[in-house]
Amino acid sequence: MDLPPTGSHSVAAAVPEQSRNRLAAAPAGVRRALILISSHLVVAVVALVVIGGATRVMEAGLACPDWPLCYGALLPGRQMNLQVFLEWFHRLDAFLVGLALIALLAVSLRWAAVLPRWLPWLSGLALVLVAAQGALGALTVILLLAAGTVTAHLTTALLLLLLLSGLHQLLTAPAVTPQPPLWWSLLCGLATLLLLGQCVLGASMASQWAADLCLQAGEGCRWLLAHRLGAYPAAVAIVALALGAQFTGAAAAGLRPLVLTAGLLVPGQVLLGVLTLRLQLAVPAVTIAHQLLAALLVALLGALLGRCLLGLAPLRPSTLEAAHG
Repeated sequence: MDLPPTGSHSVAAAVPEQSRNRLAAAPAGVRRALILISSHLVVAVVALVVIGGATRVMEAGLACPDWPLCYGALLPGRQMNLQVFLEWFHRLDAFLVGLALIALLAVSLRWAAVLPRWLPWLSGLALVLVAAQGALGALTVILLLAAGTVTAHLTTALLLLLLLSGLHQLLTAPAVTPQPPLWWSLLCGLATLLLLGQCVLGASMASQWAADLCLQAGEGCRWLLAHRLGAYPAAVAIVALALGAQFTGAAAAGLRPLVLTAGLLVPGQVLLGVLTLRLQLAVPAVTIAHQLLAALLVALLGALLGRCLLGLAPLRPSTLEAAHG
């Protein structure tokens, strides 16, 4: 019997190979279900962040004065208007995300013997995050939109989006995924941290209505200044990530569409941020679009981290299995 080669590269390669062997025993229906659930979860959490932002922009955070019901009902028919609908639909989306995460965890536990060991852990962590998200959502109502609670609410949602996007990429990555250089992976991590920091600054600014106060009364401008200054390093890091991918093995690993999309979104995000201030936050659609691009950037960088930093095996059967099948 041939002995496996030794060395750090062979050990690293053995982990994906071992994981692929485990996945080969999983029914195709289970693999498809996991990929379907995870993809819908990414879309649902992006929508959750954007609808939450629209709820704040439209001053609908307390449109439903109670929690978890809205005016004591599952569907507040008589009180329904645009503001109530935004708050009600935001809660409904969060509830559906919770149900989908329970299903994801249940499937990963039921087939734990043939699925990667990381899947139940990541699914469980995502469920913990959405539970914390729900608790913070309740506190935003109980505490009448306290700034710290609102910021923590959005931060938790972004962390959940980052995790689910990376998890989905792990489930759909090609059977053979060349890893990019270490410096590129570290740059990816740095860009993600800078982007999250910028989002948290934006959430802190928005939860305190600092931009409105600064534009109208010249108060709270330090938050606006911090958010503007924080945009530069985050934008430079993401653009550098996109440019660097053209000279590394990252593009060969199937990362080119993800990283180029992220790089192309940066100018649009900056432009929307400038327009939001030039229009003095008077056009909700522009502000909401600014938040949408931020959520998409978080999802894209989460996907890149899932491919590059974890380096775990996908759920797709290998070409050898297909040949024998």
